[in-house]
Amino acid sequence: FMVQMPTAVPRHTGATARRPQFGTTLVVFGKLPWGRAACHANPMAVCETNQGTFKIQLLLEQMPVTASNFIDLAKTGFYDGLHFHRVIPDFMCQFGCPYTRNLLEQGQHGTGGPAVGSEFEVLDGSGRRITRAQNYENPRGNIPDEFTYQIPNDRSTVNMANSGFPNSGSSQISINVADNDFLNFWDKQTDSAHPVFGYVVEGMDVVDKITKVQTNQRDNPLAP
Repeated sequence: FMVQMPTAVPRHTGATARRPQFGTTLVVFGKLPWGRAACHANPMAVCETNQGTFKIQLLLEQMPVTASNFIDLAKTGFYDGLHFHRVIPDFMCQFGCPYTRNLLEQGQHGTGGPAVGSEFEVLDGSGRRITRAQNYENPRGNIPDEFTYQIPNDRSTVNMANSGFPNSGSSQISINVADNDFLNFWDKQTDSAHPVFGYVVEGMDVVDKITKVQTNQRDNPLAP
């Protein structure tokens, strides 16, 4: 698995919105799926897998902390060589755990993240930096929850995975392959609260294919 980002990631520019141009790594678009207007360029992540390539539009303006965290990890090569560690048809697929590089340690898959104390810049023009902190027993660097925009966990959206505790997101993300309203942070059906910070704009058929690979009883793919 590999994520490619443009060399220069845009900050807020006030550019005039226009319709998507899905062939490029940098996209300015007019209207988001849930009806909110964008006002500047948001970057595109190109995700290469052995099942094919898909592209994620990152909502940097709406979710600057979560998107900037992902951008920093992608640009530093954190995601290169990782494997999807949890895939469930008609639900979602999840990746971003560094332990998945070791296929012999499946018991640790889904428990890792970036280093505690690592930092990244929030790409909103403010110049602020965030330090990933260890908030719970699991020794990984976490980021603050960003419960700002109510972007529903509909099919093709990308959310920040977490351990169920506040401020426990790190590097792991999930891609919804169905409408999963119970994952919305404002939906009180369950305790799940997963903020959306992007959506797949190309290659959703590849994501569907990934969710249908053969798995074990823990929903881990049998083959990387």
